[in-house]
Amino acid sequence: MSGDLKKRIKAVFPGLLCRENVSYKELTTLGVGASLPLLLEPNAPEELAKLLKFLTSSGIPYFIFGGGSNVIGMDAPYNGAGIRLAGAEFSKIEVRDDHFICGGRALLPELVRTAAEHGFAGVSKLAGIPGTIGGAVKMNAGANGTAIGNSVIAVHGFKADGKPFVLEGKDLSWDYRKGPLSAGDVVTKVVLKLFKSSPETEQAIVTETLAARREREPNGRSAGCAFRNISQSEPAGKLIDQCGLKGMRCEGMQISEKHANFIVNLTGETMAEDYLRLLIYIRRAVSSRHNFFLKLEQIPVDPGFEEKLYSEVPAIKVNVLYGGNSSEREVSLRSGAAVAKALENAGFEVELTDVPKCRITPSMKQCDVIYPVLHGGFGEDGTLQKMLENEGLRFTCSGSAACRVVMDKILTKRLLDKTKMPTAPWKTVTRSNCDFPEELGLPLILKVPCEGSTVGIIKVDRREDWEQALEEEFKMADELLVESFIKGVEISVPVISGEALEPVEIRSPKGFYDYDAKYVYKDGHTQYFCPSESLKKEEIEHAKKLAEAFYFVTGCSDLVRVDFIVSPDGTPYILEGNALPGCTATSLVPKSAAVGGICFEKLTAHIVYSAMKRPLRSVQDNSGARVLSGYLSGICIWMFRLTLVLCALVLATNGIIALFTGLPGWPLVIAGMLMVFTEFIFTWLKSMRKK
Repeated sequence: MSGDLKKRIKAVFPGLLCRENVSYKELTTLGVGASLPLLLEPNAPEELAKLLKFLTSSGIPYFIFGGGSNVIGMDAPYNGAGIRLAGAEFSKIEVRDDHFICGGRALLPELVRTAAEHGFAGVSKLAGIPGTIGGAVKMNAGANGTAIGNSVIAVHGFKADGKPFVLEGKDLSWDYRKGPLSAGDVVTKVVLKLFKSSPETEQAIVTETLAARREREPNGRSAGCAFRNISQSEPAGKLIDQCGLKGMRCEGMQISEKHANFIVNLTGETMAEDYLRLLIYIRRAVSSRHNFFLKLEQIPVDPGFEEKLYSEVPAIKVNVLYGGNSSEREVSLRSGAAVAKALENAGFEVELTDVPKCRITPSMKQCDVIYPVLHGGFGEDGTLQKMLENEGLRFTCSGSAACRVVMDKILTKRLLDKTKMPTAPWKTVTRSNCDFPEELGLPLILKVPCEGSTVGIIKVDRREDWEQALEEEFKMADELLVESFIKGVEISVPVISGEALEPVEIRSPKGFYDYDAKYVYKDGHTQYFCPSESLKKEEIEHAKKLAEAFYFVTGCSDLVRVDFIVSPDGTPYILEGNALPGCTATSLVPKSAAVGGICFEKLTAHIVYSAMKRPLRSVQDNSGARVLSGYLSGICIWMFRLTLVLCALVLATNGIIALFTGLPGWPLVIAGMLMVFTEFIFTWLKSMRKK
């Protein structure tokens, strides 16, 4: 195969350097696998462009090699060609003021050294990372809180069809171990803008960074870190170490005793299959112990390598629902995107679905767990949850009954009064009964019962503002909650699986936490303190106990956030709860969880696993038996009605025959008529019952 392919390529590119059966020991730092059948080394950009166009148009796969520092070879022959840039133009580094212009095959260590010698900051903490500039940009290589993407201002190269591209400005988007390039793109030049420092300062940083790297990383052949970190607080090496896997071997491969996310090729003669087997052991152990599915950071030559790894330990499929049609739609879109991102970082297979209407979608039926991040409306009031329960689908957070109680502030107030939990004095007003509540005094808080994210909340400070406030609120609901304003410290307490986290203290610029204070900041930014700075330890503990009690009495699952005002005498008054709290950058639950050492990825993963472990929710009657589906129950009802009609016809017919023969058949006729009209009679009697 490689000989025939080489002849085809040589016929078109007679001057192109082609090498056959190149060992992966030469091409990669890891050195596993056999050999690459064909390696092509273009010398100039023009030659590279024509080669890419030829390979793509001919349907010939290709793999880009740089320094090979994060590449996994393969045991079987690669069904295509390898490409590695050659020639001085691709390897040079040029300094122009504060701009560093690097060829795609220039080495990252050389860039770090050159920048330090010239006294420029920005890449010194990348010291010790091997590989080329092109490879570093493709994966946004980083370490010690620094990533190369932070300094890149332009990337030049060629697409798979040979067309040139230049990425600048808004086209440069960077993420963790991910740059703005597609898989088939080849980087030929990178422009970085660095910042003036001093050679002494940068050399010191390089020296310190290299020493730290030597201290924590093993010697020997490896491809660097095998798996991506879940988050800064949940690095892959720590997770693997906690599974007790350091030192584990598979033939010539060993998980390093020094750094558990490094796998070292001890013999230099190891097969890629052995490396894969060790990766599978690691992924299985971490998913079992930590509820994370580690993702490969390295790049395999074998296109089926990752599929084999992930199929051996399949990730849970999660359908994140966001959007909705309530006044909180925009907040939900941000929250849902954040949850989906966290779950993707944690290794889950995630599908993000906008649900503007309350319905069951195919994606909901095809996933393992549904994760609603719908604020307000049908997504939070229990309507969607009831549909999911009827369909027997597994979903996170609270069921329909709990959602209905927590979403409706009036129902919440009634439950709080019934269970004797402290809450502000309150009453309700309607369009027909909206007299000023003298007994509550001023200031007052008017709330629309079934809105969240501080939507529909108005503070009334003066009696003359009452009518105008009512007019505004009645635009959103026919019944409103009115409660006394309690001056004090506002806190929010998340509860995860029945255990309260650290409260978040909220200080809004005008002393009232409304929509502007939460999202808009027209009157200034709200301050958040976690742990609380204004409350005593016993006051915090009291609030946490009440929050946990709220979680249990409302029947919540997985997560609820309980909001309080703590009065000057130390009493925590429950304001309301939120069964699907926000998860944006400014949301309170992630803030509190982070203080407790729980990153957002760990929090969302925990919620998914809690749903997986919970028995499927189902709608039940009083006897506890599962209710029939709507379609099946409808058939049963109509069959029963038909049976009654047939029985009635038999009775009435026999009665009429009896009458014609002179026998007393009236009882049979009357009985038949009663059977026909039984349903209507019962409906009429129920309507006459006193409420």
